Amino acid sequence: MKKIVLFVLAGMALGLACSGTTVAEEQSLRGSRPPDKLSRMFKLKKQIKKEGGFKRAFKQAPPQIPHDISKDRITLTENTCMKCHSAANYKREKAPKAGDSHFKSRDGKVLKEISTRRYFCVQCHVPQLDAQPLVENTFKGVPADK
Repeated sequence: MKKIVLFVLAGMALGLACSGTTVAEEQSLRGSRPPDKLSRMFKLKKQIKKEGGFKRAFKQAPPQIPHDISKDRITLTENTCMKCHSAANYKREKAPKAGDSHFKSRDGKVLKEISTRRYFCVQCHVPQLDAQPLVENTFKGVPADK
C-alpha cells in the first residue's frame, strides 16, 4: 500500500514539474506564428543551368536536372518532361532520352509509353539550386555515363 501511494505521489510531482513548461516557451519550425495562421513564403532560390549536366554522385545514380523546371508540370494527365525526353522527341530537342528502364513494367514487359512507376520524374531527378551549403561538403562525384 505504501508503494502505491509513493508511486502516485511521485507521478503527481512529475506531472507538476512538467506542467511548468507552456506552449509559448516551446520552439517551432514556424517561428512565433500560430498554427492557425498561414506561414510566410520563403524566398525561392535560382535553379542552376549547366550545359552537359552534372556529375553523378555514384554509378547508376539518377542524373540531376541541369535546367530550370519551375514552369514544368507533372500531373496525373500531363508530364511536360516528356515533351523533350520522350523517345519520339529527344533527338529533335537535343535532350537525353528517358532511360529504357523507364519504359518497362515491373514484370519487365516493354511499354510504348513511360511506365507509371517512373512517371513522376522529380522523385529521383532533381534540379540544383544556387544556395549556400548548410555544412561543408568536399564530395566529388563520378563522371556521368554517356
